[in-house]
Amino acid sequence: MLGWALTFLILALVAGYMGFFGLAGLAATIAKLLLIVSAFSGALGGRPPI
Repeated sequence: MLGWALTFLILALVAGYMGFFGLAGLAATIAKLLLIVSAFSGALGGRPPI
């Protein structure tokens, strides 16, 4: 899941650089949500968070 979060983060950076601010905001929001879900799923699975 961290791979997907990194992918959406890179997409947000590239889209923001190219001027697609709506897409950049959406991709950044998805990346944040994936990071939060990943941290919680890791903590509930017995592993420490990121």
